[in-house]
Amino acid sequence: MAAAGPSVFLLMVNGQVESAQFPEYDDLYCKYCFVYGQDWAPTAGLEEGISQITSKSQDVRRALVWNFPIDVTFKSTNPYGWPQIVLSVYGPDVFGNDVVRGYGAVHVPFSPGRHKRTIPMFVPESTSKLQKFTSWFMGRRPEYTDPKVVAQGEGREVTRVHSQGFVTLLFNVVTKDMRKLGYDTGPPDTQGTPGPSQAQGLPR
Repeated sequence: MAAAGPSVFLLMVNGQVESAQFPEYDDLYCKYCFVYGQDWAPTAGLEEGISQITSKSQDVRRALVWNFPIDVTFKSTNPYGWPQIVLSVYGPDVFGNDVVRGYGAVHVPFSPGRHKRTIPMFVPESTSKLQKFTSWFMGRRPEYTDPKVVAQGEGREVTRVHSQGFVTLLFNVVTKDMRKLGYDTGPPDTQGTPGPSQAQGLPR
């Protein structure tokens, strides 16, 4: 009797939250978590983590280097809801309170191989000068109660934000049994730029 074909495919992701550029800030740490669709389930590794605090490098780049590892495996029957990684960066304000310095999100690359992504970060803004002054004076800056909202989009259009800094991620992506289930992710993409065939059947 012929063996049954696979009913799920696997997505294995490892790499690191490498570094960040926040010219105005220092002594920052980073949290990450994954957001994914209902058909997805983590089977190994960690789907969230928090890095050490790092200070700016002494060279001309003045980079904040974490090299914080990511390692997780997902299984799914459906590429809809392809995992995204959500980043939240925090650091002290002038009063010593930890406040958010940036949010950002990006999809895990669709094609197998090594990828580098630089994520533009943003922070929510108070809508009035009075609110801005009050939040500064009280040491409470606007932030999301659940950072996963960054990846979901609902309600984001009514949030006032401004850009602030960049975070660089390194991904090593391996997939298993996707072709057997009819999904073509294309050849390995070492430059991290998917072509039209590589994204076929996969959500943006």
